Amino acid sequence: MCQEAIAAGCGFVARSFAGDAKQVREILKAAFSHRGTAVIDIISPCVAFNNEDDSPKSYAYGRHHEKPLHELGYIPFADEIVITESDPGELTTVDLHDGSRLKLRKVEEDHDPTNRIAAMTRLMEAERKQEFITGLLYYNPSRPSYAEAARLPETPLALLSEEALRPPPEALERTLQRYR
Repeated sequence: MCQEAIAAGCGFVARSFAGDAKQVREILKAAFSHRGTAVIDIISPCVAFNNEDDSPKSYAYGRHHEKPLHELGYIPFADEIVITESDPGELTTVDLHDGSRLKLRKVEEDHDPTNRIAAMTRLMEAERKQEFITGLLYYNPSRPSYAEAARLPETPLALLSEEALRPPPEALERTLQRYR
């Protein structure tokens, strides 16, 4: 998702792990202060979903082994996964509820998030190593927001006067003449 967001021209791209509350909080604050589109990929393990067909938590396994219950919406309790704070560049392996493991690596201190090519390269390198790189991956402060690119007025349309929203009859007639 992060690679796609960067390729699409998003001006703020980050990833974190739900168990690293401090990093999630800081990324969210930064994203909210970004004036353009921000994409945040937050990895959050869930005991009710897994897309491995042989996992006992997958849709396919559940469908094959279904036993109707009277209590709908029941999700078995599982402890929250919380990881210890790590340093930039450090690898953390997280044991998930289904016994699988997730490898997280905080982006290195020398990573330049304003370098688009470096961000894509770092994401591809992490993917090759079967790791998820976390932190601020890409940031382009000069990228205009949608409102700026579309040259939208600062005043919301709902607050504009009728005179500002409707052209005078002469202007409408001139426009219609061009299409006759």
